[in-house]
Amino acid sequence: MLNDLRHAIRLLAHAKGWTAVVVVSLALGIGANAALFGAVNGMFLRKIPVRDPDSLVRLRTFGRNDMSNNSSDYGFNPPDIRASFSYPMFQQFVANNQTMTDLIACAPYSRGSVVVNGQADLASLFVASGNYFQVLGITARLGRTIDPDDDRPSAAGVAVISSRFWQSRFGSDSKAVGSSIRVNDVPVTIIGVLPTAFTGVQQPVGEPADVTLPVNLETQLSVAPAGVAGTPPRLAQPTNWWLQILGRLKPGVTAAQVEANLGALFQNQARAGMEAYLSNLPDAERSLSGNRSRREVPQLRVDSGAHGVYDVNVTDRRSIAILTVVVAIVLLIVCANVANLLLSRATMRQKELAVRLSLGATRWRLVRQLLTESVLLAAIGGALGVVVGYWGQQLLPGAPGRGVALDWRVLSFTAAIAAATGIMFGILPALRATRVNVHDSLKESGRGIVASRSLLTRALFIAQVAMSLVLLVGAGLFLGTLQNLRDVDVGFDPNNLLLFRVNPQLNRYDEQRTIGLYRDLTARLKTLPGVRGVGLSNPALLSGSVNGTAMFVRGRTYVLDRRDRSNDINRVVVSSTFFEALGIPVVAGRAFDNRDAYDTPKVVIINETAARKFFPAASPLGEHVAYNPEFTETQMEVVGVIRDTKYNSIREPAPATMYVPYEQTRTAGMTFALRTSGDPYTLVNSVREAVRQVDGNLPVSDVSTQSEQIETRMRQERLFAQACLLFGVLAGVLAAVGLFGLMSYNVSRRTNEIGVRMALGARAATMLGLIMRESMWLVATGVGMGLLLAVAAGRLIASQLFGLTPTDVSTLVLATLLMVAVSAAAGYLPARRASRVDPNEALRYE
Repeated sequence: MLNDLRHAIRLLAHAKGWTAVVVVSLALGIGANAALFGAVNGMFLRKIPVRDPDSLVRLRTFGRNDMSNNSSDYGFNPPDIRASFSYPMFQQFVANNQTMTDLIACAPYSRGSVVVNGQADLASLFVASGNYFQVLGITARLGRTIDPDDDRPSAAGVAVISSRFWQSRFGSDSKAVGSSIRVNDVPVTIIGVLPTAFTGVQQPVGEPADVTLPVNLETQLSVAPAGVAGTPPRLAQPTNWWLQILGRLKPGVTAAQVEANLGALFQNQARAGMEAYLSNLPDAERSLSGNRSRREVPQLRVDSGAHGVYDVNVTDRRSIAILTVVVAIVLLIVCANVANLLLSRATMRQKELAVRLSLGATRWRLVRQLLTESVLLAAIGGALGVVVGYWGQQLLPGAPGRGVALDWRVLSFTAAIAAATGIMFGILPALRATRVNVHDSLKESGRGIVASRSLLTRALFIAQVAMSLVLLVGAGLFLGTLQNLRDVDVGFDPNNLLLFRVNPQLNRYDEQRTIGLYRDLTARLKTLPGVRGVGLSNPALLSGSVNGTAMFVRGRTYVLDRRDRSNDINRVVVSSTFFEALGIPVVAGRAFDNRDAYDTPKVVIINETAARKFFPAASPLGEHVAYNPEFTETQMEVVGVIRDTKYNSIREPAPATMYVPYEQTRTAGMTFALRTSGDPYTLVNSVREAVRQVDGNLPVSDVSTQSEQIETRMRQERLFAQACLLFGVLAGVLAAVGLFGLMSYNVSRRTNEIGVRMALGARAATMLGLIMRESMWLVATGVGMGLLLAVAAGRLIASQLFGLTPTDVSTLVLATLLMVAVSAAAGYLPARRASRVDPNEALRYE
């Protein structure tokens, strides 16, 4: 074997140009697959970076849940699965646990205002029980982690920060430990810096929260409106489900035993929590139909927590599936191309192989030698493929799992696929090359291998063209989808709109002070040069956020069923200037104005879809609506109808939507939309200064343009279009190289024949046409097969398309013309050379 390896190295070093072409082709094919496997590894195979992740279990619920008033979930879970519990439920689990060594509770805490050295900014927050880091086996990179003593209600406020936050906000200064910062206006002391490798327990991929705090500090951190007098803090509310719970199994215990231990307790405590909540309500409120029908209790589900709390979402699974097909096709094209190159090289080595056979070498011995060369080429290509794979992750922004560091799984996969690729593209050429007639080959007349080699190379080339066309058609379909989405009328003008968000409640603003702040900011921003209009909303349109509620019309009878979604409606809290700033016309009634203040009768504006849904046979103007059918809450009068606009999805029709003035409702924060006369980004510094002048401790976040927000909603389509276009172009180039090599070889093999034809009077144009027809017949066969494959494969991606079908004629025609044009260019050069053959030289060729 070592002799075979040394011989292979000498041969490849001798043919440097040929070797370079093969290695680069393999590096691209293997690198694309390595890049994708890195994402698969990060999402499906890697485990969260904690001590003994296999003994961790996550607690979730399954089924309809009538036992909670508020339920927060922070990541993807399958339908009917939730991963949150109340804090009193966590305490009951701890008290009655018999199957786990310990349990931990934690929750992402959105973003908060963090003041470091007098400078306010937004940072991601996370709360965890005091034993969180101890159970996970995480020690601090600097200082210490939070312990149970820090999680007592009377304990001083402490926090640990991530390595990223430490580097960005403290410049990696060790003096950060022990320093004091303010989080949501609560003073806390930094006691430690977390290690770089720790990403949290949500998923193995991603970044940890900037600041982690004890869960009992939540009562002080909370910036939500207090609501009615006497409302207990969230930690004391059994019907507020917001904490994620994990546990570590005792040796020999299974997840099913944990369910048996805690399942009945969970359901009993859930019922008891709801009964306690209802018993504290006034009789009138307790008798509401929505409260009388609370009966369904979910079941406890316990399973492995080794991969974190969240599951991989459907969108990322779909992206991975489609990209897997794309990169697999690229690798097959590379294998076909390299196999053709090996066949060409084997033909030139025919005499060498015949000599070795005549000297007693067995056919298997030669096959082993040729496979050694193939695997060596694949190994070199695989090594470069690791680099290409890392680079490829950066080339496709938005790919799921992007940026995952290399680990032993990725390297092992790359090595395995390199070996498999080497055998795949090497076995047929090796078997063909060693099937020689020694007698004829030694006389330099061996035509048998030429014929068989020519047939195999043609078949491989046809396969290349077919697979390349599939990728080009895919690229065309996704590019067309992307363009169709960009052409969708979203209901307002998204150009020249600068967006940014502020949340005054992070700085403990009360309701009246918040309204005053928004008024002051709006007035100041309107005076900035280049600002044509200012509007406020929560949420911003097409931002990825949804605020859903229900709407009931006064005078109608409702039979309430919690599963009935017919009264659902989306909601947006806006300023009176919002519609004017975004250019949304009022089609009936009026817009909001100064009459719609804090202490005036409540009003609402609905869109056209809501008008058709709730008032199909009459005008909605003057009707009164509320959020519940008993109308126990403040009623709102419908004063206007506006044009439909897209809410969260560009693909879907505009949903039924209501708009309410921000002065008449509570809201956690608002997004400002500035209509500008030029490039919105030129105003960013002026906007920050305007906010600073109003409140220097108020963080400005989520600065972007409306056009960028819309592009974000098309992330998946853009990813597919980029991937298919990138790999389709690569595949087309490889197919063109394959055709050039094939026809160049045929021309050199038929030089004598061409000379005879030209000596007998054939014109150069005739020979050019002869060779081109031979090339284009191969291309036409490949195109025909490719079209059939593209139509069949198109059905698999039909749900991802928008505004066109998988059999879109223009896309199929354009992809075909591109493939034919590239192939024709590749085939023309050998044909042109054939048309210029000197008959005298050609007749002496053999």
